Amino acid sequence: MKRKIKTLFVASEVVPYAKTGGLADVSGALPKALAKLGADIKVVMPRYYSIDKNTLEHIPMALGVDMGAMGELWAGVYRTHLPDSNVEIYFIDHEAFYGRSGLYHESSAYEDNDKRFVFLSKAALQLSRALNFRPDIVHANDWHTAALPILLKTTLREDDFFQETSTVLTLHNLQHQGVFGKALMDILGIDWKYFTPMELEAMDNVNLLKGGIAFCDALTTVSKKYAKEIQTPEFGFGLDGHLRAHAHKLYGILNGIDYTEWNPAVDRYIAANYDVDTLLKKKVCKRDLQERFGLPLREDVPLIGFVGRFVTQKGIELIATVMEGLLEMDIQVVMLGNGEFWAENFFSHVAEKHPQKFGCYIGYSNALAHQIEAGSDLFLMPSLFEPCGLNQIYSLRYGTLPIVRATGGLDDTIVNYNPETGEGNGFRFDYAAPDALYHTVKWAVETYYREKDDFLRMQKRAMRAHFGWLDSGNEYLDIYKALYYHKKIQRYQ
Repeated sequence: MKRKIKTLFVASEVVPYAKTGGLADVSGALPKALAKLGADIKVVMPRYYSIDKNTLEHIPMALGVDMGAMGELWAGVYRTHLPDSNVEIYFIDHEAFYGRSGLYHESSAYEDNDKRFVFLSKAALQLSRALNFRPDIVHANDWHTAALPILLKTTLREDDFFQETSTVLTLHNLQHQGVFGKALMDILGIDWKYFTPMELEAMDNVNLLKGGIAFCDALTTVSKKYAKEIQTPEFGFGLDGHLRAHAHKLYGILNGIDYTEWNPAVDRYIAANYDVDTLLKKKVCKRDLQERFGLPLREDVPLIGFVGRFVTQKGIELIATVMEGLLEMDIQVVMLGNGEFWAENFFSHVAEKHPQKFGCYIGYSNALAHQIEAGSDLFLMPSLFEPCGLNQIYSLRYGTLPIVRATGGLDDTIVNYNPETGEGNGFRFDYAAPDALYHTVKWAVETYYREKDDFLRMQKRAMRAHFGWLDSGNEYLDIYKALYYHKKIQRYQ
């Protein structure tokens, strides 16, 4: 197809400008891959005040945004390019909504998050008009921008500017749905006839994600397993029936990773660069990691790493329950993360109690995250649910074998070790139970000590695996093209 698909990609967070989770990683990498594959793509996000406007180009325009019952609000616009690409990213500037220290919350969620992100969606569409960029595809992400397909299929259904536009909504984490009071209908400015259980209504509230699912033309999730899981009561968070009703337009596309950023051969944060042919240099990274956490400099001991949020989803209660038992083994453990207050205190206490075996950094450090991936032998990721997961894919490239619960993208990417054949690239367990986690870690540790040849072969097999964004981008582009041609056929029938 010679014509480039014009795509407006809107997200609440984008690496490297703002990040709380995997949504930002995807939003920073997928548009670049799509551009390389031939899409004409523009990215839009808020200008949170943690983003220095002096590093951006100010665009001399003011966007008048109709906020329904709130009246018309105004937004400024800034612009730059995603790093190492020609993809333009635009920042919506509105101090009342984005001039805060947090993205979504500080000590608690901002009470006006509904207005903040409906404003983002409406401003992105106004920006598209101002730039005369008529999108073939508007790609929304999670509840924060789920208003886009809602608006385009309701109040803007007959708008000439968007007559050629189809919508894609990607679910990065179904747990968060954007549920607000029904007064939001008057901010959206759409007819109350859409306040139904089949569209926007949920327990007499507005559920933005539910509405986005109902109105989008294509719905994607970030792994094939997760696309199946969210249609069940266990993983559907109350929307499983709604998702089954829209399963005909639901696709699972595994996230990729940016191998220019997560690659031990070129990683600028680690003590020694290495690849599958120079894997022995990984020992230098292990020693460096032990030094950083004040652990004994032992080459022979298995070092287990964890990088993630200290929240229930990540299996943090499971880890806490088994940690004392794990530390009775001859191992070392390092953890990087923050989150629930009890967990931060608990793991800090463990570090004080077991300084020869356990190290903990409360907070986030991108450099340290890279160093843990490179210096660890095993990586712990016992998530209760995991739409895709990226750290297990990073771990594969660094020859750090993942220990995971077989859910979502973890199940799609990690092949369980087979002691009889030596096959596999990690260690998996099925049930979210402390005993299952404990015995799987024990199994991995015993494999490290007793089956050194198998362990080494698994490391090399893991490093040769490839989960690049161009692979995922092609799947998204296929959906874009199908929607584009379908819209053309509809228009000219």
